[in-house]
Amino acid sequence: TNSIGMKLRVIPPGTFTMGEGNDAHEVTLTKPFMIGVHEVTQAEYQTVMGVNPSRFKGSLNPVEFVSWNDATEFCRRLSLLPREKRAGRVYQLPTQAEWEFACRAGTTTEYSFGDDESLLSGYGWSEENSGSKPHPIGSKLANPFGLYDIHGNVYEWCQDWHGD
Repeated sequence: TNSIGMKLRVIPPGTFTMGEGNDAHEVTLTKPFMIGVHEVTQAEYQTVMGVNPSRFKGSLNPVEFVSWNDATEFCRRLSLLPREKRAGRVYQLPTQAEWEFACRAGTTTEYSFGDDESLLSGYGWSEENSGSKPHPIGSKLANPFGLYDIHGNVYEWCQDWHGD
């Protein structure tokens, strides 16, 4: 847990198949990395940035309506907090490969919980079960790495992908 209360998890190195169909290719992550157990909450974002841009308010809701630039600035400012600097922690968005590896959690199935799409509602929020709004973090089941909201709730930004 860091100085603002974010829970982090160490993800081990490993090899996995990234992408689907003709785009599928093997990727090896050679070093462990840390990633947040949950999406960044509105309370965490407010603590670091001094604002809450979210439309669907709730301190334990994930922050939404942030651009890639906003997300990278959050990481930069979080890294500059005195206790984070003393601990030697430098934050950045995960790469697409890191995010997908963390999402798959060492599995080879379509989802981290298997191939049965009917189980998806137990692990994530989607158009079918969300009421078209985000929900408090961690209110669905975690993947095998102990990460929540990997399948749904809000979009996550990656370091090496920048688009609408």
